[in-house]
Amino acid sequence: MPNLIKYTFSAKIWQYEGPNGWYFVSLPQDISKEIRENLKWQEEGWGRLKVNAKIQTQEWKTAIWFDTKQNTYLLPLKAAIRTKCKLEKDQEITVSVLV
Repeated sequence: MPNLIKYTFSAKIWQYEGPNGWYFVSLPQDISKEIRENLKWQEEGWGRLKVNAKIQTQEWKTAIWFDTKQNTYLLPLKAAIRTKCKLEKDQEITVSVLV
């Protein structure tokens, strides 16, 4: 298994506009730039990159998606994770992603 690189950052939870909009945190642009420069070759369709994410004590396998409009990766927050961690829109949280 390749060595994983861990990035830890704080970000505010936001919700995609629209019915039943997903919740996300945006990775900081400097972290996104570093990931993209070094690991873009691992991306799948639509800028999808597999990662492990961790918030509080919850860790799960997921993917980050590169958003060309914001020029950063987005981490979707599943309802189960938001419930277990008591997360809400506009809340500032600390997140770790292992790429």
